[in-house]
Amino acid sequence: MQERKKIAVAGATGRVGRHVVAVLKTSGHDAVAMSRSSGVDIITGAGLAEALAGVECIIDAATGPSPEQAAATQFFTTAARNLIAAGERASVRRIIVVSIIGTDKFTSGYGAAKAAHERAMLAGSIPARILRAAQFHEFVAQLVEWGRQGDVSHVPNMRTQLVAARTVAEALVGLASGPESASARGFSGAPIWEIAGPREESLVEMARLLIARRGDTLRIEGVSDPNDPDHELYKTDALLPGPHAALAGPTFAEWLDATA
Repeated sequence: MQERKKIAVAGATGRVGRHVVAVLKTSGHDAVAMSRSSGVDIITGAGLAEALAGVECIIDAATGPSPEQAAATQFFTTAARNLIAAGERASVRRIIVVSIIGTDKFTSGYGAAKAAHERAMLAGSIPARILRAAQFHEFVAQLVEWGRQGDVSHVPNMRTQLVAARTVAEALVGLASGPESASARGFSGAPIWEIAGPREESLVEMARLLIARRGDTLRIEGVSDPNDPDHELYKTDALLPGPHAALAGPTFAEWLDATA
């Protein structure tokens, strides 16, 4: 029988965090949901000490309000500093951080901000594990809306291996509740894991599938931004999982069927 643990979740109401809380509860663990709505602010530090009392592990699934590099970097590094400091005082034993496959290859934008997040966590006094995930199934609809201009939506030409947020949450809980001796090593020698969906998919084609399932007449066009210094990464295998990644369903089409 698995040992019951008290695990705190930063970003507990977000896309991944809400699934993490649900998985923790169904797995028999005590979930401490940390969000501003519950009176815990990981940027100001308000409520952190009380929330982390008796907590063994923190799962950091928080995201900031802006995807812009400077703002996102400020959010992630401040949150990391506060979680580590408060966690150390509470004798937290480890921190699990959700990140993005390929983030270490980016030189700008949100990808670079997540790389800074990883570095801040790995440099802290509490042992950290990084779970890099492929783009979420839920990300497709968001990109379609961001790119919408009239009857056309411009979606990035991107090779990816889309994965469900629930699947990522299950993996995060596994890392948080599993044995402390479990290890994996990324290219930097840091404890880094990867998780992705079962197969490579074109983001543009999945956006078209989404629109077709909705019965929408919106036209999807693939685009590449030459002003983005990292735009070539989207067309290579930079965002695809490595050979040792965990691959888990459902596929995007299966997920659409289940959530329709």
